[in-house]
Amino acid sequence: MNLDTLAVVLDQPESLALKPLTLTPPGDADVMVAIEWSGISTGTERLLWSGRMPSFPGMGYPLVPGYESVGRVTWAGDRSGLEVGQRVFVPGARCYNEARGLFGGAASRIVLPGARAVPVSDALGEEAVLLALAATAYHAIGGLGAGPVDLVIGHGVLGRLVARIAALIEGARPTVWETNPERARGAEGHGYQVVAPDQDHRTDYRRICDVSGDSGILDTLIARMAPGGEVILAGFYSQPLSFSFPPAFMRETRIQVAAEWRPPDIVAVKQLVDSGRLSLDGLITHREPASRADAAYRTAFGDPNCLKMILDWRSIS
Repeated sequence: MNLDTLAVVLDQPESLALKPLTLTPPGDADVMVAIEWSGISTGTERLLWSGRMPSFPGMGYPLVPGYESVGRVTWAGDRSGLEVGQRVFVPGARCYNEARGLFGGAASRIVLPGARAVPVSDALGEEAVLLALAATAYHAIGGLGAGPVDLVIGHGVLGRLVARIAALIEGARPTVWETNPERARGAEGHGYQVVAPDQDHRTDYRRICDVSGDSGILDTLIARMAPGGEVILAGFYSQPLSFSFPPAFMRETRIQVAAEWRPPDIVAVKQLVDSGRLSLDGLITHREPASRADAAYRTAFGDPNCLKMILDWRSIS
């Protein structure tokens, strides 16, 4: 069994290269997956890249990033529950001998428990890398039964997915705030509208979902809330958050922190995608071969017109 792989390795902040690593041998409950595509996160991975990621268990360099990968099973243990040849979504892996697998999905070949790999339709192709973000959006708003989200902050990929899922709730037509005119495009046909914050004068929003990652935004959002409203913090915030108490007190505002998605969330969004209710079209804007990983990461983090960059691993054996 070949346990060699090529992986994106962050040796330290802003130092990234494609490097050979060796994989930990798989067990009976594991699978080996040849990765076809992996996505670059402009939230958590940007913080890892810049060195601004707050310390938490598993943090450290060198590390392999990536939690948005799709590939084919090339070896399956007897207790893995999967078969060779299946296409699966991979939410990361910890299978490297020479680097931390903090997320671990950006590699040509990986090993992970079969229970963590999610079978996906061949027809979904590269768009399957978006399942993690779709599950994150679904988890943040509590699915389709937790009440409408009527304002979303930010029209990046995660904001678009929150808005698209929120628009599936009967009678809902969410508003999205976006300050970048280029990013304001792309809402047509998805059941929501995009406006600049200074063009919106509403002060009766019931549920606001913030995916901006702006740690100074709470006072602005609370001022737009209806009494008893809720702010959902679904971005990743590298700085402490604070807010002025009296306006929140007067409105009895609730603040909720959305954690990462859970397995039922990805099952739910897979069903929405497979049924045609949730579209993933138009969200992947940039592609690079994995051999150009350094340039791809710099574009993903530096080009405001890049919504989602993916690496293509298919030419790397």
